[in-house]
Amino acid sequence: MMDVKPLRNERDYDWAIREVSRYFESEPEPGTAEGDRFEVLSMLIKAYEDEHFAARHGDPVDVLQFAIESMGRSQAELASLIGRNRASEILNRIRPLTLDMIRTISREWNLPIDALAAPYDLVRAHA
Repeated sequence: MMDVKPLRNERDYDWAIREVSRYFESEPEPGTAEGDRFEVLSMLIKAYEDEHFAARHGDPVDVLQFAIESMGRSQAELASLIGRNRASEILNRIRPLTLDMIRTISREWNLPIDALAAPYDLVRAHA
């Protein structure tokens, strides 16, 4: 049963994310019907992100905000991945993401590394 469809808008994208996230706990075997569905959904999601993430979400903090607002993630989840104070400082553009943080977030939230590794400006503290 292949009920996938092109991702034409954010609602379609959100649907695909929900569908593919069901497979994260137990990835289906390649070559099976569920394995094919997982692979096709993953390719559709990647194509959608490649086309829309960079244009709409210019820097890593925006990508994290998008994940929190639109992908069902939370600042608390981010904090559990990288530390409470660090999460707050990153979202407030006080601290930059480190390579280890980028790798962890990318792996756990299924976000493209290049979207998290792009350069961005930090807020300068006023003395």
